[in-house]
Amino acid sequence: MNLLKKAVLYVARAVGLTDPRLYQYIGARHSETGETVTASSVLGLSAAWACVNLVAGSVGSLPLMVYRTTGDTREVARNHRLYRILHDSPNADQTSLEFWEFIAASLELQGAGFSEKELNSAGQLVALHPPITPELMKVERQANGSYQYRWTDQFGKARVVGEDRMLHIRGFGGGLSTLAFGRQTFGIAQALERTTARTFANGTNYTGIFKVKESLDATQRAQLENLLQGKFVASLRDGVPMVLDRDAEWLSLSMSAEDAQMLESRGFSVEEVCRFFGVPPIMIGHGEKTSSWGTGIAEVTQGFVKYTLRKRLKRIEQALEKQLLTVADRVAGITIEFNLEGLLRGDSKARAEFYQYALQNGWMTINEVRRLENLPPVPGGDTPRMQSQNVPISGPRTVSDSQSEDEQV
Repeated sequence: MNLLKKAVLYVARAVGLTDPRLYQYIGARHSETGETVTASSVLGLSAAWACVNLVAGSVGSLPLMVYRTTGDTREVARNHRLYRILHDSPNADQTSLEFWEFIAASLELQGAGFSEKELNSAGQLVALHPPITPELMKVERQANGSYQYRWTDQFGKARVVGEDRMLHIRGFGGGLSTLAFGRQTFGIAQALERTTARTFANGTNYTGIFKVKESLDATQRAQLENLLQGKFVASLRDGVPMVLDRDAEWLSLSMSAEDAQMLESRGFSVEEVCRFFGVPPIMIGHGEKTSSWGTGIAEVTQGFVKYTLRKRLKRIEQALEKQLLTVADRVAGITIEFNLEGLLRGDSKARAEFYQYALQNGWMTINEVRRLENLPPVPGGDTPRMQSQNVPISGPRTVSDSQSEDEQV
């Protein structure tokens, strides 16, 4: 980073300017380590790749449903115009998973997701174009309060549309960029990766000193320097010993990976990256005890769904309802919601116990259970049932109760 950019950053911090877009445009992609932090460089970190892949893949794989609520009844609105776009395929080039996976990844890294709307002559949505990389997008607030979006498409053509033609999903804090606020953490992780690579490329030896008993003249010094740049460096990398003469002694200034604690530092950087994305380290394969997958993965998964995915899904759902539903849709009870059933389903034993409890207490029917298990309905399976012994203490008196009292008299 040059002196001018450093000066601008210093003034911005001094006056309290914290808008991440400012730091992005004036070069704050550079961390204090000197590493350039971009989406590509961050995804080059295995921990960041695994976190983004896990979150974006989980969001993209969930069915995005359109429901219609009428009174106390809610059903899937398969005949609604949005169902095909959101659930099946937003455009001619992408599946639903591909589209929402890209949107979710953009939200994780840059804090925003953009997709141009395709409207027909009646102003109805007929498709959502492939998502636009947030780095290419410039969002401007107009004098009337509306937003205007500027970007350059894949053909190099400048595009400008209003908010009625753009789906804009904002990330945490109204669109804060993880790359901007986490540039120091990501920069340190990148520097550690680069240092580790150089260490092993040099055979874990950094440098050293040749010690000789007598001073060298110009010719001897030139010969020694040529030796260092040629055979000696190759011998170090290949692990081959080298013979030294004239009482020359090699003093190594090497620093092993263990001495530098690079392994511990890399492990800590993984935890830092996971903390930024809200992903438990064990879910990306980082953990000392492999048995943790067998003992606590159910609880970890539940926590991941509740505290990491839920707010991300809710953010997308509300943005879609706000920007895609018409007034008539809202009056008709149309809502948009991700179906979490696939992630929340337990194993066969847990599901059997859950269904048994639901059937015995009458708040689920046999056909509802069969539908969740992808089984066809059966006759009479829509009648709620409950065990007869579960009756209230102050319930109505029966004929058998009266007969028992008469016998006692």
